[in-house]
Amino acid sequence: MTRVLVIDDQADVRAMICIVLRLNHFEAAEAESAAAGLKMFEQSAFDVAIVDVFLQDANGLDVIAAMRKKITDFPVIAISGMPSFDTASHSAEQLGVVCLRKPFRPNDLLGAIEAAQRLSRPSENGASLAASAG
Repeated sequence: MTRVLVIDDQADVRAMICIVLRLNHFEAAEAESAAAGLKMFEQSAFDVAIVDVFLQDANGLDVIAAMRKKITDFPVIAISGMPSFDTASHSAEQLGVVCLRKPFRPNDLLGAIEAAQRLSRPSENGASLAASAG
């Protein structure tokens, strides 16, 4: 089952995203802050993350950069409902991050997860998994 880390400081948004994920057979873990999300990321394995760009305790792009420092090609979706998201999304896209503007429909979210996973480099993932197994 695909494990998704959802980092958003709005409880209702996190809950709605997690409902959609669970209904579509994903395992979802919720974090209410950048600090909580990064701690969960360090302590557990995830297949993809959904990160709000404008968190109260940090810049979501900094959170994404911290994740990518640990796992270079980790699949990430940056989300935001702020009008200034266009500027941030350009920076996120340069990092190979899928951007999704709130509000979004469930199918948009599922499509973004697929796109984020396609952007990750499977050949390197396979090689790193094989190296760690042997």
